[in-house]
Amino acid sequence: MNRWPLPDPMAAALAQAEAAAHAGEVPVGAVVVKDGQIIASAHNAPRTLRDPTAHAEMLAIRRAAEALGDERLDGCELWVTLEPCAMCAGAITHARIARLYYGASDPKGGAVEQGARVFEQKQCLHRPEVYSGMGEAEAAHLLRAFFHARRG
Repeated sequence: MNRWPLPDPMAAALAQAEAAAHAGEVPVGAVVVKDGQIIASAHNAPRTLRDPTAHAEMLAIRRAAEALGDERLDGCELWVTLEPCAMCAGAITHARIARLYYGASDPKGGAVEQGARVFEQKQCLHRPEVYSGMGEAEAAHLLRAFFHARRG
């Protein structure tokens, strides 16, 4: 779909999103990158784990914090296929993620450039650099195909 190759982190996040779809989860994937290396990856798993907080971003952030042995992910990047919700945006702030890259916008549940715009609030103590639209077509296609199949 994309005319140019996607950066490896977004390709890895999209692979995680595909894994989520195969597991019957909403196809969202995320990876955390530190010094150019993927240190954690995850996909949505709220149904599988019976945990409403088991969004791809939350799981990837938890795994990255465990891998680094620190709750602060200074210098890390988060690559995710869908615009983060308010819960995930809050976690990004608390983890001190340096840069956020996301694919598709989420007009219904997004909270970065849509809705709550968490990083723009004066109470937000840390604001990552935000880059959107990378892998957008691929991410949106996965989401549309997933929901089309569910709705019949």
